[in-house]
Amino acid sequence: MIEIGAHKLKKSFGGNLLFENVSFEIHSGERVGLIGRNGIGKTTLMKLLLGDHYDEGELFLRKGIKLSYLNQIPEYKNHETTMDLLTKAFSAIQIMRKKLTALELEMADVTGDELERILNVYSELQTKFELSGGYDTEEKLGKIITGLNLEHLTELSFDRLSGGEKTRVMLGKVLLEEPDVLLLDEPTNHLDIKMVNWLEDYLQKYDGAVVLISHDRYFLDRVVTKIIELHPDGIEVYKGNYSFYKVEKERRFEEAMKEFKNQQKKIKNMEDQIKRYRIWGNMRDSEKMYKKAKELEKRLSKIDRVEKPTTGATIKLNFEEQNRSGKRVYELNNISKSYNGRNLFDHLNLEVFYQDCLTIIGENGTGKTTLLNIIREEVKPDHGTVKRGSRLKVGYLPQEVVFKDENLTILETYRQYFNCTNGEARYSLAGILFRKEDVFKKINILSGGEKSRLKLLMLMDEKVNVLLLDEPTNHLDIESREILEESLLAFDGTIIVISHDRYFINRLSNRMVELTSNKLMVYNGNYEYYLQEKKKESIKFKQEENTSKKKNEVNKNKANRNKKVLSEQDKEKTLQRIQSEIEKREKDLSNIIEEMNINGSNLNYLQELHYKKEHTQDEIDSLYEALESVI
Repeated sequence: MIEIGAHKLKKSFGGNLLFENVSFEIHSGERVGLIGRNGIGKTTLMKLLLGDHYDEGELFLRKGIKLSYLNQIPEYKNHETTMDLLTKAFSAIQIMRKKLTALELEMADVTGDELERILNVYSELQTKFELSGGYDTEEKLGKIITGLNLEHLTELSFDRLSGGEKTRVMLGKVLLEEPDVLLLDEPTNHLDIKMVNWLEDYLQKYDGAVVLISHDRYFLDRVVTKIIELHPDGIEVYKGNYSFYKVEKERRFEEAMKEFKNQQKKIKNMEDQIKRYRIWGNMRDSEKMYKKAKELEKRLSKIDRVEKPTTGATIKLNFEEQNRSGKRVYELNNISKSYNGRNLFDHLNLEVFYQDCLTIIGENGTGKTTLLNIIREEVKPDHGTVKRGSRLKVGYLPQEVVFKDENLTILETYRQYFNCTNGEARYSLAGILFRKEDVFKKINILSGGEKSRLKLLMLMDEKVNVLLLDEPTNHLDIESREILEESLLAFDGTIIVISHDRYFINRLSNRMVELTSNKLMVYNGNYEYYLQEKKKESIKFKQEENTSKKKNEVNKNKANRNKKVLSEQDKEKTLQRIQSEIEKREKDLSNIIEEMNINGSNLNYLQELHYKKEHTQDEIDSLYEALESVI
């Protein structure tokens, strides 16, 4: 079933054309990746689906369709808590729950036909409530809170959260809404690798359609079933994941180039033939030859010319030759660090060698950037030492690039830093697509991606031999990421990088370190190697856990065999005690259920009651097991 259909959409912004001739369909259950260069209009196109104005074309949305949208930059001005915001996803269910409670109160005061009428209404509403997942809200809420690591944020005011935390909360709310079509703009921003893996699994099982904008190639590979690539003159559709897109795009380009060359060859032959007929006509004064030339010219003019396929302008990142460092670049000995009373890591030891590409990974808040800053000697460890190798010239790219004077233009910033001429600066800046009037843009109006490009260029021209990079692919589109990867692969120095970009990590890393539980684990390979090792660790842990369980079971059985057989009198007393306890717990359970019905609209309290109910039911089950063992 078609959920969304677009036909020849056109959109301009500020008098400049963003895109035109955009036609596509989104079908039920499809997971679509919307990709394209930065600034091409991906977010704008997504917002058209939500009702924003377009210049030309047609847009069709299935009648009654429910859409939910995750903005790249969350906007919410209310002072409600995180839990309040998350539970807004269940607003329709909350309304039904209130109506059910009201109907229950009405039924207590009526009889006869009126009671039967209310019972029918109640039954229909209860069925709708159940089909809408009304009895599963706590379970769904818990799943989202755990998966996106929101446990510590639930009671905090939303407006006090960081940008990354807000994004995670709003992502959770959008997922809980369970719309027909999920619209997600950069959903993996601010998620660590563990959260991204969870989100991938969630979206793979999602019943509705998903349209997402992402530059995360690993994510696109695991989640999407179709790629839509946006260009100024239309779109290209690829029915597969990112890996399929890469191969198919290359095949289409080669096929288009072959078609272009064949036509150019045919045109050249016709042009040569026309010249020959004209020469022969002049030599022999032959009207027949002139006529033949005109016939060919007419045929040539009617040929539908194939445009030469292009890849468009791309940035150029080539690190200059540099003096190599010594073999041992960094040596970290017994490094410990705490922050705000929280222990980040203890007695951490690490060696980094020449030409290593070492990637630091770990969940958010484990101290990755702190560790990188200790290596940079910008942060002092509480204990331990950092030894620098010989002949180091270090370049650093922070996660959020900030320049010393952001009121300067791009050209002024580059010239001031390298003390070079206008011509030299313009030549270098053109390589990263700052051309013509672009060089006069002030730094303070540049996007995150533009600032990163400029900083990377400056690092290249500094001729460094050690690169310390904190999330270098942030703000870069897919094409720029791949160019950066090629440049770093050709770099003859040492790289220490923090990244959540698994595709990037897999291509570059020869060593990985994972910060977890105040310690550091080293893996001598890339991301695929890391996954294999983690799988081995998981299997080993399960085997040890099973062995431990078996030992406990053996000990338990032995203890049971050694139990003294109860006397009839003791047995009777035990039965009475257990039965009394069961009656008490069942009464508690009944009271909890009644309390849940009364407070159906208060989800926070309802969640607390739900946990009490589960705990009480577990106690009752255990008591019945004890009763059976005595009987």
